[in-house]
Amino acid sequence: MKSISVSSLLDVIGELFSDEISIAVSNTKEYIYYRPSKRVDLKIKPGDPLKDGTIAYKAIATGNKASEFINRDVFGVPYHGMAVPFHHDGVLEGCVTAIYPALTDGKAVVTVRSHDGWKPTPFSKVVYIEAKDKKTFVHTEEYSGTHKYALQEFEYLLPKDYFIRCHRSYIVNVNHIKEIYPDTYSTFILAMNNGDHLTVSQSYSSYFRKLLGF
Repeated sequence: MKSISVSSLLDVIGELFSDEISIAVSNTKEYIYYRPSKRVDLKIKPGDPLKDGTIAYKAIATGNKASEFINRDVFGVPYHGMAVPFHHDGVLEGCVTAIYPALTDGKAVVTVRSHDGWKPTPFSKVVYIEAKDKKTFVHTEEYSGTHKYALQEFEYLLPKDYFIRCHRSYIVNVNHIKEIYPDTYSTFILAMNNGDHLTVSQSYSSYFRKLLGF
C-alpha cells in the first residue's frame, strides 16, 4: 500500500464530523493542520503557535483531555472546544481539537437601532441580517435597523437551529424563507416573507442544501 499523507488522512477524518465543527491538530508547540467549518472559523494557520488560554494549550500543558467554553478574548470569537492529547511510545506529541460554535448566551432578542431609538426584536421576528456599506442591518417583516455587531459576531450568537449563513453578506432565518429558486452555477435565490430576494452564494450552496435537506 502506498503511504498516506497526514494531511490527506486528516481531511478524510474531518469529513466524519459535522460541517459545523472545525478541526485543529497541533504538536506540543504549534498547529500543523486546520480545517475550518462554515459555522466557526478561528483563522488558525499551520505554524501558528499554541496560545495560552486555548483548549489545545491546556491539553498539552496537562497531558489530559480538555473541554470548555473559550471567550472571544483569545481568537476574537467565542467557541466551545474539546482537545484530546495523543502520545507515541509514552511521549506526548500533540493534540486534536474539535471546535464547536458558541451557543447563544441566553438573550432572546436583537436590539435594533431605529430612527427614534432602539427596538428589542425577538429572534423569531428577524427575517435576515445583512452586511452592507460597512454597516450591519437587521431586517424584519415590518422594519429594518442597524446593529453594532458585525455579521461574523452574529453568526456565533444567533440560534443555529434556524439562522444560517448563506452568503458573505447574509444570515437568514429559515422560518422566513417563502420559496427557494435555482439560479446559475449551483446557486439559489431565496424569496423571503418580507418580499426581499437574497442570493445563496456558490461557496455556501452545498452547506445550505445539506442543512435544509434538499
